[in-house]
Amino acid sequence: MVCKLLRTIGFALGLAITAASAPARAADNGTVSVLYAGSLVNLMEHSVGPAFRQATGLNLQGYAAGSNKIANEIKGRLRRGDVFISASPKVNGSLMGEVNGNHVTWYVTFARSPLMIGYNPRSKFARDFKTRRWDKVLQEPGIRIGRTDPKLDPKGAFAMQMVTRAAELYHQPDLVQKILGAPENPAQVLPEETLIGRLQSGQLDAGFFYSTEISDLKIPAVAPDAALHTQADYTLTILADAPNAAGAAKFVDFLLSRQGKALLEVHGIEVAKPAVTGNPLTMPASVQAVVEAPVQ
Repeated sequence: MVCKLLRTIGFALGLAITAASAPARAADNGTVSVLYAGSLVNLMEHSVGPAFRQATGLNLQGYAAGSNKIANEIKGRLRRGDVFISASPKVNGSLMGEVNGNHVTWYVTFARSPLMIGYNPRSKFARDFKTRRWDKVLQEPGIRIGRTDPKLDPKGAFAMQMVTRAAELYHQPDLVQKILGAPENPAQVLPEETLIGRLQSGQLDAGFFYSTEISDLKIPAVAPDAALHTQADYTLTILADAPNAAGAAKFVDFLLSRQGKALLEVHGIEVAKPAVTGNPLTMPASVQAVVEAPVQ
């Protein structure tokens, strides 16, 4: 009698758990998890997310950080997602192939954003940026410079690259040391998702930012000489173990659509003709169609 009662209770509890978990699974199917480069926070949260929901009924659940940091978390199985948007094609390589876990089998390069030097308009150095060359201002005593970790974020690597090129262009062999110090200089290196806030709050006088960040937040900035040009090349992919692969395909279709491209341009991002790297046969048919569509 007791055993029968316990079996009955267990069965009832099982039904309750199943019933409780069903809505959760349904809710998951209505959400697309997008892991994206921290420079795209404003675009994703305030423009793409709401527009995607209105167009498809699906919610965007975003996570922003340095592209390399996200890739490391994916590779280490510390984070899962449906879509991964990086600021550099090279980052995807660390997730491709059997030795890297086969997390990525293809990716599309779809947009770009040049690197610039942004500054706080209330900084005591603001006037100097209008009258002096940027590298000279960044060498002034007391200036507080912000950048990201070159090991965790392409933007940090691009900043190092830009100043290294400037050292050659301006014949100043010690320019990197004078402006940036060590690659991981703790006085400058900050998480990408906090860099803008530090500049706006006055904790930084200047920093290295993409044009999309400059455009979105109306940050005064100077562009380096053309010979020093470097940029983010944004890529996107659907991760091989995406929990919501169908929703991920809809998100990619949307971002590469005419409406998605218009949103990118509003946020200061230059749209590029989609270029596929990897195995296109593993792409969803809808994404293949969008990528192969004639440029409008």
